[in-house]
Order: sequence, then C-alpha cells, then structure tokens
Amino acid sequence: MHWLHALYAILPDRSTEAIRIRNGLAVIDKKRCVDCGQCLRVCPVKAIFVEQDDLDQIKSYKYRVALFPAVTIGQFPENITEDQIYAALLKIGFTHLYEVEQPIGFLKDSIKEYCRNDKTARPHISTFCPSVLRLIQIRYPSLLDNLILRKAPHDLGAHLALEQLQQQGAKREEIGIFYITPCIAKISSVKSPLGEQESIVDGVINMNVLYNKVRKNISSKDVPDTKDQRQTLTRDGILWSLTRGESKHFGERSMAIDGIHNVIRFLERLENEEVPDIDFLELRACDQSCAGGNLMVGNRFLTVERLEHRAKRYESSLKFKDHPIQSLATNIKQKLILDPINAKPAFILDQDRERALEKMSKMQRIICFLPGIDCGACGAPNCQALAEDMVNQKAKMSDCVFLQQTWQEENKISTTKALKNIEKKWGKDRFKADCNKRGRRNEGF
Repeated sequence: MHWLHALYAILPDRSTEAIRIRNGLAVIDKKRCVDCGQCLRVCPVKAIFVEQDDLDQIKSYKYRVALFPAVTIGQFPENITEDQIYAALLKIGFTHLYEVEQPIGFLKDSIKEYCRNDKTARPHISTFCPSVLRLIQIRYPSLLDNLILRKAPHDLGAHLALEQLQQQGAKREEIGIFYITPCIAKISSVKSPLGEQESIVDGVINMNVLYNKVRKNISSKDVPDTKDQRQTLTRDGILWSLTRGESKHFGERSMAIDGIHNVIRFLERLENEEVPDIDFLELRACDQSCAGGNLMVGNRFLTVERLEHRAKRYESSLKFKDHPIQSLATNIKQKLILDPINAKPAFILDQDRERALEKMSKMQRIICFLPGIDCGACGAPNCQALAEDMVNQKAKMSDCVFLQQTWQEENKISTTKALKNIEKKWGKDRFKADCNKRGRRNEGF
C-alpha cells in the first residue's frame, strides 16, 4: 500500500484499531483484524483489495456446485427473473445451484434445540456473522460461552449439496463446492474457520466479480425453468441474512443489531452487565446485514426491498415439515455443530498481570499530555491507541504532531528534526507540492 493511501485507510479504524502507519505504509495487525471490511469500504483509492479463488478452478470438478446467499438475487433489478439468474450461473459453468438458506428449517430447529438445552448463558448470541465471532474471540472472550455453537447457512447449503449429490452416485472428489460470498469475513470463515478444523467448501468467489459475469450472460430468450433447484427455499430462508431475519424466530426477547460500531457499543454494555435480560442476540457487522456486505454491488436498501418482495412469493419453512428432504435432517443437523471456540485476546497490554497494570497506569499519565483530538496524524487511530503503542515500545511521544509543535515553541526540538519525524511516519515526499497528488477529498467515489 502506498504511503499516501494511509490516511484514508486509517479513518474507519475505530472498531478494533487494527491499522497503524509504519514507515509510510498502512500496516494491518492480523491479531486485531476481524475482517469487517470497513477499510475496504471507505478507501477512495482502492488501496485494499480482496484475494479470491480463480473461477477457472471449477473446471477441475465433474460436479460444480455454486453456493450463494439469497441476497445475491436481491442485487439484480426486479425485471430480471430468478430463472434468468440461475440460467446465467449454469451458463458460466456451474452444474448445480444452491441458495445456502435452503432448507433453513434444519438450522432453525438446531438453534432452537441448542437454546433449550443450554440454560447457563444468556443471552444466546448467533454465530452467523464471522466478523462478530472473531470480534468476541479477541475482544470480549468472557462472552464466548454465550455463543450458539452452530454453523452458518453456507455450511448448511454445502452439506445439503454433498448429501444429495452423493446419494445420486457422485464421489466426493468429483464435487467442487464454491461459495459466492457477499463479504470479506465469509472468505475467512471458509479459509480459516472457527469451531471446525476445515471447511468443506472448496473455493470462494467474490460476489462483485461474479455479478458482472452473470449480467453478461443474462438472456431473455429460451430461459429454462429452474424451480426444481429451489424446491426447499422458503420465506424464512430468503429473509434470514437480513436484519431481524434470524432473531425474530428465537425467544420472547430477541434483539438484532447491525453495523460494526453499533455491535461493539452493545457488546461493551453487555459485558459490563448493563443490558436487561435478553434471550437471543443477532449481531451483524454490516449495515442492513448481508444486504450491505462489502462485496455487494447493489444498493443495500433496494436489495432489502427486493428480497422482501421476493419472500412474499414463498411459503414459510413450517410448510416443509413433511417434505421428503426431512429424511436428511438428522444427519445434516449433526454436521452443523461447532466445536467450542477458544479465546485469543488481542486487547491486553501484557500477559503478566502486574506488568499490565503498570502499563495501564503509564498509559493514563501519557494520555494527560496528548491533545485528545484523535486526528490520526501520528499513525494511530486515536490518542488512546497512541498511548498504548507507546507503553508497548511501538511509538514515541514525538509521533504526536501537536506535542512536536509545542516542543518547537519551547525550543526543545528543531524544525528540521520535527519534519524528519513526520516524514519517517508518512513518507519523505508526502509534503512536496504536487497538483496530481492522489488521496484528495472524494477521489475514487
């Protein structure tokens, strides 16, 4: 990442404070990153990009399964039908298509069973959003016991696809399962899953990349009927990935919160026992949940509206209690169970309690001298983070440009030294006059 991208990359870093400027570059602390994608969303010069699996990888398999959430359909204008979208995906090269929320009744029943059996921790917290799961793991480990140990819908769709194809005689090595993801976090949930050793998904494809390919292959002529590939899709499944799509099914007192900053503020209150009795918590990192995923193409509000209209054409999952697919319920539900998730706290000053208290005391003294403006010019997202870096020997008092200005006034530091300190942080040529300089206001939007 070029040094001049750094200021913009650091702006969204209010969630886990994972970004720092080091030697003119924006550096992401992997221990603190929860893959919320806020940096990707706001960077106007597209300094941050997402790696994905090559679409040509599907050609290595005889049976090529596309797993995609219902929000994929919501990306397209309503004049483009489900059959047209399905036909375009088949034309691209997939042989089987599964919207991951079918049959959502399996997952819903499994979650209800878990909540009935586990009476020790309240509220029960959904594990739907991988960013929230990682956030709790590194920042709120005391809430790990509240997590519902059940996998996400893409695992449900993957297991269903495997069961059905293997029943038809396909071998596992012949089946390639590819998840079309609406966000960065779900890439991590496949590549580095929590609560399981390895994901059964074979590859991940960005939704914003596949969207353009689908649009190019949309045809209004000779569109096949693909209803048979949506036989167990329900109204509940279509709405599952939207805000309140999950929480409305669980507990007398359930709550849905979207947006990473809202989630963090609520978890702070929950950990401090400032929240009244709640049965179930649905927490999503993106505004409007998956409709606002950072790899989505369409407007999130229009996506929600389209999905709500679409859901009206489908029946409730309760209508599928006697469907033949229920013969797979026991086996698939067993495969949806997550292993316990271990804490990986990244917000501790020191492993030694006594030293951590000493550092905390030192931090408070340092903060007294900092301006509290949280400008980010020091390379840290705020003054608190800068003080933390100082006690961990990762920053100096001179990194604060306001303190440097004061020291220059008091002749404690020369102008030349002050400029060199800033150049070391942001890059030597950053302050030269250049009318074509990148990183200006609104550039890239």
